[in-house]
Amino acid sequence: MKPFATLALLFLTGYVALAAAATTEAPSWEVQALSQILPGNIEGKLDYDPATGRAFGTNGIFVKYGDTVLTADSASLDSKSGDVEADGHVRVESGEQLWLGEHIHYNFKTHRMQTEEFRAGKWPVLAGGTDLAGNSSNRLYTADATYVTTDDNADPAFRVRASRVRIVPGRYVQMWNAILYAGDVPIFYFPFYQRNLGPRANNFTFSPGYRGRYGAFLLNTYNWFLGDTADGKLHVDYRSRRGFGAGPDMNLHLGQWGEMGFKYYYLNDQKASSSTNAFPQFGHIPQDRQRFQFTWLATPATNLDLKALINYQTDPLLALDFFENDYAYNPQPYSFIEANKYWRNWSLDALAQPRINDFFNQVERLPDVRLTGFRQQILDTPVYYDSQSSFGYYRQFLSTAAYNTNGLYSQFNGILTNSAARADTYHQISLPWTFFNWLNVTPRVGGRVTYYSQMNDFTGSSENDHYRGELNTGIDTSFKASQLWAGATNSTLDVDGLRHVIEPSISYVYVPNPGANPAQLPQFDADQPSLMILPLALSDYNNIDSVTSQNVVRFGLRNTLQTRRDGELDNLLSCNLMLDWRLDPMLGQNHLNDLYTAVAFKPRSWLIAESQTRYDLENGRLNLSFQQLTFAPNDRWSWGIGYWYLRGGTWGNSAWTQNDFITSTAFLRLSDNWGARMTHNYNVVTGRLQEQFYTLYRDLRSLTAALTFRVTDDVGVQPDYTIAIVLSLKASPATGLGEDAVNRTRLVGE
Repeated sequence: MKPFATLALLFLTGYVALAAAATTEAPSWEVQALSQILPGNIEGKLDYDPATGRAFGTNGIFVKYGDTVLTADSASLDSKSGDVEADGHVRVESGEQLWLGEHIHYNFKTHRMQTEEFRAGKWPVLAGGTDLAGNSSNRLYTADATYVTTDDNADPAFRVRASRVRIVPGRYVQMWNAILYAGDVPIFYFPFYQRNLGPRANNFTFSPGYRGRYGAFLLNTYNWFLGDTADGKLHVDYRSRRGFGAGPDMNLHLGQWGEMGFKYYYLNDQKASSSTNAFPQFGHIPQDRQRFQFTWLATPATNLDLKALINYQTDPLLALDFFENDYAYNPQPYSFIEANKYWRNWSLDALAQPRINDFFNQVERLPDVRLTGFRQQILDTPVYYDSQSSFGYYRQFLSTAAYNTNGLYSQFNGILTNSAARADTYHQISLPWTFFNWLNVTPRVGGRVTYYSQMNDFTGSSENDHYRGELNTGIDTSFKASQLWAGATNSTLDVDGLRHVIEPSISYVYVPNPGANPAQLPQFDADQPSLMILPLALSDYNNIDSVTSQNVVRFGLRNTLQTRRDGELDNLLSCNLMLDWRLDPMLGQNHLNDLYTAVAFKPRSWLIAESQTRYDLENGRLNLSFQQLTFAPNDRWSWGIGYWYLRGGTWGNSAWTQNDFITSTAFLRLSDNWGARMTHNYNVVTGRLQEQFYTLYRDLRSLTAALTFRVTDDVGVQPDYTIAIVLSLKASPATGLGEDAVNRTRLVGE
């Protein structure tokens, strides 16, 4: 019965807002016949006695005092005491509160209310009942035979009904003989229940379903709130094939000391190693699996940021098995503590990055301190200066997972490949000029000096310390031009005026051969695999240990066509091209780097075509291609289809595994109450429909329901089938608007 008890708790959360009314002093009364406010009504009659301050109206009366408005078929008012007796279609609006009844005794000054029968509402919570009494002075309301619901309907589908309710607004609610109803069917009974109230009230959520890897599952979460200081969740989950899992989450709101969070989860996994079929190098996974996360983000003083992130997990596959969304976002989470202090022209950053999980490749930084000088003018000269200096002690680890041949989990202890201290400083001056009021030319010259202490590796051997000096010179040129055709129109392309903006650029960088080859140095900050083209200037290049000689010209061209749509500026077409010409290529490099293109074409406001490519001009090969076409002509349906290609082999700065994918996502709103979404990912290389995702949505008036069926067919493992049902109150949705489309795992128990 817990799921329905959850609904009861959620329904009760906002009840204080329905029963409370605010005390507001107003300078005057406004009393008149309702026909004067809403023409067409029967002409009302109003009698007023100035001596006693009493008024009586029939055939519709309107009374306003402060922000409180009362309308009724008939009413008598004492303006001195504030009392009003109203009959017939009585409606009282006070701030955001709304009360309805056939007979209401109300006091405009004390907000005291008495009524035999009532209905009240402050969306999304509605209530009704009999014998309501209470006021804003003692902040206490009581009622009999009361129900609370989030279903805005004369016959609510779900409601909590009690014989008596006592409410202290903003503090707590007490209920006697409370029963949760689904339609007219009683579901759950509370003899007596008391709970704290507020905008963030405690509640339960649950996700039942079935998955091939889990079996039948039920994921339960209790959400709790402690005022504005703390909140959290308690997870208690069961998976029939894997076992029980549980753990708390807690968030602390510390004012100027920021936001702090804790997460812990423990699972007694009965089939812990079942997922290693596709990852045999990980060997045996322990049955007791757990993870812990600590986060902290604060700005205790102006321009001072403090951050901390600690991630611990017992094995490398825990997130993949049970937290798919986290794994997709970051499969190898690191831990760090960081402090940043900013000034007008400088920033100081101190970082400590310990190695918490020994089964991931990582560089340990204990510490890494960096001083950055932002680009700044030197006195009153036209010359500008920027710099970056750092110092730290680093240890580079390589996970032994790839070398684990005996299947023992204890072998995940990592290999220390290198350790050394490093001091690095880079300084650059530049001279920006503008010629002819349109041509920007910026020559620059910079230098870097790097020191490495005696280096040690896992064999116990060591090398002498190293010094490396580098010189960086270059020049950037660019300009921007535009042409306007105000009268250009085209109904097919939804064009109302055109503006063309062109931005050519040329950058040249020359770096002589440094004092030491990267192969002689530990690669703590090395070139990482990247599908994008890396920056040229050393001031933007953070891979300190991989710096080598360069003699390169980079050509860039950006074109944009803009038009007016719905009174706003919109891009009809944007095209960005980039190409490097290596005047002195290194061994294994071509004279021309890949031609990079990024194009977006929007012929209609509801139709977008996007493309990104990397093309090897010298060898005539396509290295990377990403194409996406999105249709969204109305709120009834939308469809996005994409193609992703990545050539296998060694190119760019890394070796790549071939990928060839076709993706498709379609949404259709079948009616006002029904909707459907389908997602397919097809792997052309393996000939597999790698993922199928089908969701059927149903609007249940006060609830939304989503029935999801998913099939994943990954290489090396058996196909995994999942079916799940998610019920969500509209008043307290389980996911934010559109979140289920971005993070689909929310629909299958993630």
